[in-house]
Amino acid sequence: MTEPLLKVRGLKIGATIYPPGEKSRDIEIVHGVDFDLEAGKVLGLIGESGAGKSTIGLAALSYGRGGVELTGGEVWLNGRDILKSRMADKRSLRGGEVTYVSQSAAASFNPAKRIMEQVTEAAISHGKFTKKEAEERAVGLFEKLGLPDPENIGSRYPHQVSGGQLQRCMTALALCPQPDLVVFDEPTTALDVTTQIDVLKAIKTAIRDTGVAALYITHDLAVVAQVSDHIMVLQQGAMVEYGSVDQIINAPKEEYTQALVSVRSIKHVEKEPGQTPLLKVEGITARYSGTNFDVLKDIDVELHAGQTLAVVGESGSGKSTLARVITGLLPPSEGTLTFDGRTLTPDLATRPLDDLRELQMIYQMADTAMNPRQTVGTIIGRPLEFYFGLKGKEKQKRIQQLLDEIELGEGFQDRYPAELSGGQKQRVCIARALAAKPKLIICDEVTSALDPLVADGILKLLLRLQKVEDVAYLFITHDLATVKAIADSIAVMFQGKIVRYGPKSQVLAPPFDDYTDLLLSSVPEMRIGWLEETIATRKMEAAGN
Repeated sequence: MTEPLLKVRGLKIGATIYPPGEKSRDIEIVHGVDFDLEAGKVLGLIGESGAGKSTIGLAALSYGRGGVELTGGEVWLNGRDILKSRMADKRSLRGGEVTYVSQSAAASFNPAKRIMEQVTEAAISHGKFTKKEAEERAVGLFEKLGLPDPENIGSRYPHQVSGGQLQRCMTALALCPQPDLVVFDEPTTALDVTTQIDVLKAIKTAIRDTGVAALYITHDLAVVAQVSDHIMVLQQGAMVEYGSVDQIINAPKEEYTQALVSVRSIKHVEKEPGQTPLLKVEGITARYSGTNFDVLKDIDVELHAGQTLAVVGESGSGKSTLARVITGLLPPSEGTLTFDGRTLTPDLATRPLDDLRELQMIYQMADTAMNPRQTVGTIIGRPLEFYFGLKGKEKQKRIQQLLDEIELGEGFQDRYPAELSGGQKQRVCIARALAAKPKLIICDEVTSALDPLVADGILKLLLRLQKVEDVAYLFITHDLATVKAIADSIAVMFQGKIVRYGPKSQVLAPPFDDYTDLLLSSVPEMRIGWLEETIATRKMEAAGN
């Protein structure tokens, strides 16, 4: 047997944490992980946030991010233990033998430099190719990755290409130096399903054609099943299960893996609407200040009390812009908004207090939606003071009631956001919205940044609270699995227009318009060969047209 390209033995990784008001202390975040990776193979690393996926992936570059230290074990690459290498050798390794593709290409590219310069930089600086050779290789990779106009796309700046195109450019950047190993760290998580399928196809093709080995990090088991040969399931820094893709998705042995496979088991029965809608959006057209381009075009939707309207579509379709119009952050140029029988004024600043209180919003990124210097009690207590004038023991009692409602219970009032998990932070944001006793909550991609198991818990919580509080949800998402789980009605948006609208049972039933069909067919299925089947079907359909 040949020696594996990457051999990890007893890997331990630690960090120093600084809890507010306490002494710093050292903790271990990865606990003695072992695995092998052969040349030309792909190992998927899957698990919840904090499981250690990215930390382990970066260990393949002998790198610890953000104060993390590789405290024990061995990482053998091409027959040598890179943890014991000199710093000069590690610099030569990074960007040469091993490269890295991050989750956000937009945050990783320098906006002031052209794409070609950035894609070829590592290959040239490591002496792999001359500038001319590197640029020729980059053009070949652009073509292989399905980028438009491969001869000239490198002359553009990062902001001049789409998110999906930039993510493929980053894959070209990682492959350009002809590495032996690429670490893909959630490369499609931030993408719409329609864009994700193109990037997955490009990544899988590039891996196959170049023969590079890869670590593919994600929390989406359906995605990793399309590109991996083997999967390692991680939880809290330890390996839970390791096996072939077929074994992991079809015959998982461990309880945690079984839960990952069966996630999104919610069975939501579509409710009949009442006579009068709580929210009525009529003929809404909107554009941003200083532009003459309509980002919303003649939008008509209704939402009834105690129900959920899911607004779906790709990035740039107008979903969040519609939320901004409803909340008064973006006054429309045409159309009217009716809420609970009264007309909403277009501008937030002119709305009465009751309109502000009864229409709340939960944001996608709980991290940036809360003041890190305020405790959970202060965050939830603010709307209780502002809208109802509650103070002292009465306010504390109500805060605790809300914490109980979101299933956090005792001991959380004095915690800071940094002391909470991602799911706990989002629950606090839900409690803050509920504190105002709203009739409508706009949920803007509230589960898209969460792991599947955590997201599943948040969705179940929202559905339970809906029954108790009779609150309506306008749920903005690009996740069709979420839509199927919670929606009563659905509005599909594309380029600022609604292309399909109605009860869930009708919208998700054929015949479909072209765009809805594309959306539904792009949702990854947890089975081997789904990606190839979907691509083949689209090629046949394109040939037929």
